[in-house]
Amino acid sequence: MAVFLCGGALGFDTLAARCVIEAQKQYPHILLRLILPCKTQAKAWTENAKREYEAMLGAADSVEYISEEYISGCMQARNRRLVELSSVCVCYKTRASGGTAYTVARAEEKGIEIINLADRI
Repeated sequence: MAVFLCGGALGFDTLAARCVIEAQKQYPHILLRLILPCKTQAKAWTENAKREYEAMLGAADSVEYISEEYISGCMQARNRRLVELSSVCVCYKTRASGGTAYTVARAEEKGIEIINLADRI
């Protein structure tokens, strides 16, 4: 069984989740597990982004929230939880700072294999 973890952020996370959901049609043994910073993550998003987020939530095999509401540090806590549960980190890291860079650095410290798709194009 393959389990894909996703942090639910706009952009790469959403695209990755969409790809996993599509792959599940052919490979039903693949699971999508969302690790989200808070239940109000999409509160300020556009209506279109919120619809996609709700579809992702509905298609996920499980959802774990770090906190009920947004609190300082919940995004970093989500990223640490993703690393804690992972054996491979697939990312699209183009900058040396920010949430993706933070998460990749934690994964590297843990000795997790990093697959940076930004390096492949």
